[in-house]
Formats: sequence, C-alpha cells, structure tokens
Amino acid sequence: MKKVLLLHGFARKNSDMRVLGDLLAECGLECTLLDLPLTYKPVEYSAAVLEKVLDELIPRLKADEKVSLVGHSTGGLVIRKFLTDTKHLDRVNRCVLIAAPNGGSRLADLAGSYARFSLGIFQTLKSLMTANIPLLNLLDTSPEVGAIAGNNNNLFLGRWLRSENDGRVEVQSVYYEGLKDFIVLPYGHMDIHYQPETARYVYRFLRYGTFQ
Repeated sequence: MKKVLLLHGFARKNSDMRVLGDLLAECGLECTLLDLPLTYKPVEYSAAVLEKVLDELIPRLKADEKVSLVGHSTGGLVIRKFLTDTKHLDRVNRCVLIAAPNGGSRLADLAGSYARFSLGIFQTLKSLMTANIPLLNLLDTSPEVGAIAGNNNNLFLGRWLRSENDGRVEVQSVYYEGLKDFIVLPYGHMDIHYQPETARYVYRFLRYGTFQ
C-alpha cells in the first residue's frame, strides 16, 4: 500500500494535492501527484491517461506490490471509471474518493440549463451532469473503495443545492452502494483534502480497509 497516486479535481493541477501528499508522506506513504486534463476533456479521457500511467508504472513494481489511488472531487470519478475499464485491477490496492460527485453534480446540471455553451467547452463539466453519470457505466469492482464527504457549505454556489453539501457536492451524491466504508467530515469542498484529519482517515482506510 506504500505507493499512492493522487488525482486532483475539475480545473485543478497536481499542485492541489501537494498538501495531502505531504501529510500522507509523514505516514510513510510514497505519493505521486498526477496532472490530468480535467477541464476540457471528458472523464473517460483522464481514465485512459491513468491507465497509461499504470502501464508504465507496473513493470517497475515488485511482483506482489500494489498501488493505491486517492482522488479529490472529479478525480474520484476518474478512479471509478479506471477501475471499471482497467486491465490492471489486480495491481490496485484500496482507493479513497474525497468529495467525489458519484451521483453527479447538480451545479453541472444548472450549468447545462442556463449556460449550455459552457458544456461544449468544458467537457469535464458535461461528464458530471447527473444524466451523464450512467453513461460512464461505472461498476462496483474490487478493490475496496471508501468515500469521504464534506458537509460545510462554505461556498456561494452551495446555496443552489437543496440537501446537505460541501459547497459544491451534495453528501448524498458522494455515497453509493458498494462502498466499503463512508464518512462525513465538517469541511468544505475546496479545503477538505487539505486537512490533517482527512489525511488520517485516508491513511487508515488504505491500511485497514475502514475509517473506524
């Protein structure tokens, strides 16, 4: 479980995962921060990029060595799409999804309703629409997956969401049947992956398969 790939969210860069990577490194994990095209390309494209990363990484691993995956926001959806399609499933340890819109994003839906032109430009955003999530054909596969949601609605756009949320993603959207474990933390979408408490829960799940 020592090797961990960290995936950022929509319209971000790998630097957004640096704090979490440093916190996990203090626990003895070897973290690699990936840079994914999560602005103008659909989620499927980034999942294919992740597949190529594993193509190159696996030959350098020991025979019994596996890789863990941790994704924030849209990065979590990339992980799920990767797990659905990959030929490397047996080389993946456990995965943690942080504030990932597994059920879709109502804010993306609003963008589709009031600014449809934006979806033609921001293909990643189009992937996040609730009507488009089923098109990803996401499967519940081994390895074990845990999810962390936030419920501190400290962002303006969160006021447009009807249920408990982190300012971007609703708690109910983070949860899905098939998760090994699920926990809600009192943080917002833009800072949940910067928190030492979040890092402790990520480490615990990667090592033990539970947040408890």
